[in-house]
Amino acid sequence: MAKRRTRPAAARRQAAESPIVATLYVESSALVAALLEHDEQVLKSLQGPARQITSSLTFAEAARAIVRARVGGRLSTDAERAAVRALRQFERRCYVVAITDDVLQRVKRPFPVEPVRTLDAMHLATVEALGEPPALVIVLTRAARVREDAMALGYSVE
Repeated sequence: MAKRRTRPAAARRQAAESPIVATLYVESSALVAALLEHDEQVLKSLQGPARQITSSLTFAEAARAIVRARVGGRLSTDAERAAVRALRQFERRCYVVAITDDVLQRVKRPFPVEPVRTLDAMHLATVEALGEPPALVIVLTRAARVREDAMALGYSVE
């Protein structure tokens, strides 16, 4: 028996009744906490229904953190491999935003809570560049300054 197709009007009604799924911007400190410290709160957030977005910068920072942890003796070879696999898996399922000229221009201007380090400013500028209403974006971070600025800009923070 053939499956009946949904009519366009019914499809529109169903979409209108569906809950709005927030965007989760994953900042580097949170991802590193998940990869290296197995932070349960971050891991829980990453398993939620939100669409996950991050900056291409996040992968450079996370990869460097894995290397530093291995060289510093905090990770065994097996733990390093597992962290690299988890990072690659996250990259495959996450929407990645490139560092654009618009992001770099925004980094040059003040943020509500200064001082902000350059890499943190790049994450904040990337969140703003998404162009999404702040009410629909959650910033997942472990960095205090990113947390303070994201909240001052109107974003929810986990």
